[in-house]
Amino acid sequence: MARRDSARRDWDESDVRVRPNKSGSRPRTKDRPAHRDAVTGRIVTVDRGRYTAVLDEDTDRERLVVAVRAKELHRRPVVAGDLVGLVGDVSGAPDSLARLVRIEERATVLRRSADDTDPVERVVVANADQLVIVVAAANPEPRTGFIDRSLVAAYDAGIEPILCITKTDLRDPAELISHYTALELPVLVSGPARDAAAGDDGATLPLDRALVEALRARLDGHVSVLLGHSGVGKSTLVNALTGADRATGGVNAVTGRGRHTSSSALALRIEDASPGSWIIDTPGIRSFGLAHVDPDRIVESFDELAEAIADCPKGCRHTEASPGCALDGWVAQGRAGDAGSSRLASLRRLLGAGERPGESREDKELGIQ
Repeated sequence: MARRDSARRDWDESDVRVRPNKSGSRPRTKDRPAHRDAVTGRIVTVDRGRYTAVLDEDTDRERLVVAVRAKELHRRPVVAGDLVGLVGDVSGAPDSLARLVRIEERATVLRRSADDTDPVERVVVANADQLVIVVAAANPEPRTGFIDRSLVAAYDAGIEPILCITKTDLRDPAELISHYTALELPVLVSGPARDAAAGDDGATLPLDRALVEALRARLDGHVSVLLGHSGVGKSTLVNALTGADRATGGVNAVTGRGRHTSSSALALRIEDASPGSWIIDTPGIRSFGLAHVDPDRIVESFDELAEAIADCPKGCRHTEASPGCALDGWVAQGRAGDAGSSRLASLRRLLGAGERPGESREDKELGIQ
């Protein structure tokens, strides 16, 4: 009996052996550091996993800092225009590297998809409040489909669009402008070129100083993104406004398309403008899908047609085959302006593009490539 009692003992937690964690002794937790010491910077460009941000902008401490993404951000995209939180070495000294730990809330997001059937949206830029759609009057040919898509994306993002037409010495842009007279769309048009800028292939590109100054006045105090096909003179305008040296190029004589000369989006400060005046130059975009935009939002982007849908039957798809669609009567009565028929046709092409598999010849002619 005594032996049995001696074998008994009171156990407590000190008698429990804990097997060490193979990944380390530090306990795992879902709590992430708040990084209250993070400083805020503006992303000016992204290049192969390195993010360049400007800190303390418009002060005597302004500097560029290169950073890498923190793991807790996972795959969330960081784009030009983003305001971000940075920790670590934020001195901007050569070979220094900060850590990007937070993306601040975005005021606006300009998005696109690869095409109208692609469910994956791509963020183009963040925190822009103006979108300058740059097209040429000729060489390359202006494509109203691309302009309409850009307008829809701008309205959907809450960004004010501006249409800028270059190369008017090659063709009168009056017909193109008339297509948008019913919209409250600011239009800037180049005059006779009195200057020239050298392209990287030795060619000279026309540069209208009056257009540059008109743009400077429009962009003053804003964060603006320039969007357009390659070869329309977008980078030439950016260079004139910022003093940068973005590569410029001509148009392929066989395809009629511009060569891609800008490979990444880049935010640049506008010279002789108010603090906070930035241009975000984007690569020449050849597709601007709207798969992420609700069809009703697309219709609402056509101001001269939007009111008509209040009289459409419930569930109306607003296509030619939609019975009782009020858009036809609205246009027939002249309530959409002189360009109403062509604008309705453009709207219906956009609404139907997501239902057509692949590309059609019509899509290509409208710049959906």
